[in-house]
This record gives sequence, C-alpha cells and structure tokens, in this order.
Amino acid sequence: MKSKIFIIMLGVILIASCSSLISDNTGKKTQSSSLMDFLYPNQESRAAHKPEIPVLTLPVKVGLAFVPSKNWQRDGIHSKDQMDLLKKVKKSFLKYDYIDRIEIIPSTYLNGGEGFSTLEQVGRLYDVDVMALVSYDQVTQSLENNAALLYWTIVGMYIIPGNENSIQTFVDTAVFDIKSKKMLFRAPGLNKLEKRTTAIGIDDTLMEKSLEGFGLAVSDMTINLEAELAQFKARVKEEKIAKVERREGYSGGSISYYLLLFSLFMLVNKNGCRKFS
Repeated sequence: MKSKIFIIMLGVILIASCSSLISDNTGKKTQSSSLMDFLYPNQESRAAHKPEIPVLTLPVKVGLAFVPSKNWQRDGIHSKDQMDLLKKVKKSFLKYDYIDRIEIIPSTYLNGGEGFSTLEQVGRLYDVDVMALVSYDQVTQSLENNAALLYWTIVGMYIIPGNENSIQTFVDTAVFDIKSKKMLFRAPGLNKLEKRTTAIGIDDTLMEKSLEGFGLAVSDMTINLEAELAQFKARVKEEKIAKVERREGYSGGSISYYLLLFSLFMLVNKNGCRKFS
C-alpha cells in the first residue's frame, strides 16, 4: 500500500516537473530590443541630447532596420526573418511620392554601436537621410495547468502534461531624421497568441508561434505606420515639425504641375481642332 502511495506521489511530482525536464522554454521568457538603450547608451548621452528642427530634402531617402537586442546572438530574431518582416514594413513607405527609396539595413550594422553616431555612419554608408528603427518586446509564457493528466495503464503510468502557451508581441517603428536627431513619428503594433500543447511539443510550438506573433504584430504596426505617413505632409505644413527643401527636378506631385500638363493638353487639342475646322 505504501509503495503504491509513493508511486502516485512520484507521478504527481513528475507531472509538475515533466515540462521543465523536456524543455528549457517553460516558464516566462523575454526577447527584446530597446530603442532608448541603443540611441542613448549612457546617462551622459541622454543629458547631452538636444534635437534640432529637421530640414528634410524631398524626396527623402529612408533606411529601415531592426534595433539589435543586447543578447542578439542568442535569442534575437533570425536575420532572415528580420529581412522578411522589414520587407512588409517597406511596402508602407513605397506608396508616397515624397519618399525616394528605402534601404533595408541588417541589424548587424547597428550592433555594438553608439547611438546616433552609429546612425550617422550607417546613413553615410547607405546614403540615407532618415532612419526607421524597429524595436520589439516579446514575452513567451509556458505554464502547466489542470489539463495535465495521469493515466494508469496495464503497462504502468502514462503522463500527458497540459501546457498553456501564450506569446505577447509588441513592435514599434520610430522614424528619425539622422542629422537633427529628431523623431518625426512612430507607429506601434501588438499581438497576442495562445495555444495548448503537451510538454514534448513546447519547443516547436513556441518557435512557430514566436515568428507568427512577430509577423502579426508587424502587420498591425504597418496599418498605424501608413496612417502616420499619410498625415506627415499635413503635419509638416500645419505643425511646423520640419522644414522642407526639394531636390533638383522634384515637383512633389504638386497641383500646379498637373495644371500645367492639363493646360498644355487643352492647348494642343484646341489648335488641332482649328486646323480641321
């Protein structure tokens, strides 16, 4: 009788510890990159920061990159996945005529850098005026719940632990003018995923859902980003958040330009009609 009680107690203990024995991903895990830590690596840099009124030369050249995490080699987003996610963000910028081109920049170029000085170096390297920096914070939690099952079979005890897995993802794109160090606008994105698995399925599930969570959060962010990009011209004009210059040959799709084309078209048609009248 005592041996049977001991076996039952041992089984209960195994249920509580089975997931942690099978996987290192049980409990609460976080992977993140901090925009503040990257731009202002120390207290002195934060105190010395005095942003200027930016002077934007239209159409602007934009660099797009993930902010590297402190432990990026161990648990950050894989570089290939970063590139795929940034391509989704890039599409938001391509719709606007005041943007010349968008360069996707690997986060390795920013890793170990010193904030704005690194942005200036990358800006010169890629010939961009503005940097869109994507930071992230993803919290993964895998906890055993009451769905854990203990079966007695003819061959012995069989354990099926039930794990509740949740992944919460936050991403944020902050757009900076490199020269003035001024943030022009930002756009956040959120997502939460939940899925129940057995202990054996934790690693594969969390890896799959982690990337899915980033993809959905970026999709949510691009909606907000497009809204900010659409309002940017109006904010420059009404709120005076930046001064604007134009590159040689850039008209910006102004109304006068289209009126000129329309006038020329009407003049040609009018003269043509007179010839045949």
